[in-house]
Amino acid sequence: MLAILAITTPIFVLIGMGYLAVRTEIFPKAGLTALGAFVIRIALPMLVFKSISQRSFAEVLNLPYLSAYLFGSVAMVGIGVAWARLVRGQSLEHASLIGMGMGSANSAYVGYPIALQVIGPTASMALALSMIVENMLMLPLCLALGDAGKARHEPFFRVFGRALLGLRKSPLVVMIFVAFAFSFFGLSLPPPITKAVEMVAAASAPVALFFIGGSLVGLPLKDVLLDVGVVSFAKLILHPLAVALGLYLFGPVDPLLGAGAVLLASAPMLSIYPIFGQKHGREGFCAATLLVATVASFVTIAAAIWLLHHVPGFGLMH
Repeated sequence: MLAILAITTPIFVLIGMGYLAVRTEIFPKAGLTALGAFVIRIALPMLVFKSISQRSFAEVLNLPYLSAYLFGSVAMVGIGVAWARLVRGQSLEHASLIGMGMGSANSAYVGYPIALQVIGPTASMALALSMIVENMLMLPLCLALGDAGKARHEPFFRVFGRALLGLRKSPLVVMIFVAFAFSFFGLSLPPPITKAVEMVAAASAPVALFFIGGSLVGLPLKDVLLDVGVVSFAKLILHPLAVALGLYLFGPVDPLLGAGAVLLASAPMLSIYPIFGQKHGREGFCAATLLVATVASFVTIAAAIWLLHHVPGFGLMH
């Protein structure tokens, strides 16, 4: 247990530093927007580029991993939408947010820093593969579901197509395709530029964790409803289990890479989850859910690390 705490504690210390810095106004909360933009638009694309471009195309096109992670994520979105629609009687617009909360992990901000400490450099490959699924499939699916529920009279596939078309403006998605090209043709950058890319990429984890802590300041946590608990439980417990099931169904996958997939899925939902909720008038629910899941993940991620060290097949047993 002490070994697990040694891994997880620094992560949450950085989150706590971000929270305290913003709470005490040492760092302005308005500045978080710039930090988040730096991570999403610059550091994270550099990290993904570094992870994909320096590996062979056969290694990048890891269909068992991609299939397993996609299976687990789509399954959770489906469960979330079905639960919201059939059990809670909510509109498709709101159900899409439930599904997004259950099936879209904060793999970059929380999952990757933890996976990096548990499985080492393999974590960057796991992140790159997971982000291909999350950014090119999962987010467009959830956004299209929400827009289709909001439009009501517009065909779903037309809305979904518009969401896919919007991906061309995402620096992260553009960098994924650039990295694919480098990997496919065996290209490489000059050493000085490579070093600069590595330095920017290394900044993604600490800056992202500080951002998470700062963004928790002022989040509403009043009237915590059943939905908050259900979505948090599904995200932190069921999503990694669904990905583990996907690894069993679509494997074999390198044991350390498989452990990385489970760890990334163990992270709470996207830190920009409330921003998506604001579009549909549900930012309060999304913010409260994010806060509950982020705090609870301290325990659930530690449990996931313990299990990965004791369950055969993940390359962490000693």
